[in-house]
Amino acid sequence: MSIFLTIIERVRLGFTTLPMHFNRSLAVSICAYVLFGLVFGWRSGFIECKRSPSGSVLKIMTTSFIAPALLEETFFRVLLLPYPASEISTQQYFVWSVISLLLFIIYHPINALTAFPQGRNVFFDRRFLILATALGITCTIAYWQTASIWLPVIIHWLTVSIWLLCFGGLNKLGLNREENKDLS
Repeated sequence: MSIFLTIIERVRLGFTTLPMHFNRSLAVSICAYVLFGLVFGWRSGFIECKRSPSGSVLKIMTTSFIAPALLEETFFRVLLLPYPASEISTQQYFVWSVISLLLFIIYHPINALTAFPQGRNVFFDRRFLILATALGITCTIAYWQTASIWLPVIIHWLTVSIWLLCFGGLNKLGLNREENKDLS
């Protein structure tokens, strides 16, 4: 029963705490992630400038807020990590962060094999997994710094939405073909 109560308390605290502790190191982490993602993404050929049809923007923004952003951040940050303001050492938090990050990375190929087969080519792509690792690290830092789930959710949501809508994500996932049929 104690584990269940701990999880309920983590969820309550993570969702009710607003991200008020936005400091310089967090800003640097987010900027470094964006810079890395863009440079690595373009140089590796994983991202490209390809806008999606305008009719799909609201649907994609709404859907990607719920899944993956809200659901994945709730699981991989709030449920798996100790609450940042709890009595835990930085070393202990680091160990839990590494476990959570490894599960976050492994989750994507498993998701492609089970619930989201159209993501198979992308979710097994080492370039995607490197970018997902950087996203996971950034979201973990944001959660640790703010003790709130909201900044990691926003970071994750904007990353996925912008990738899908502006950088060829829909094409990579094979989802843009269905949209194009509707436009014909």
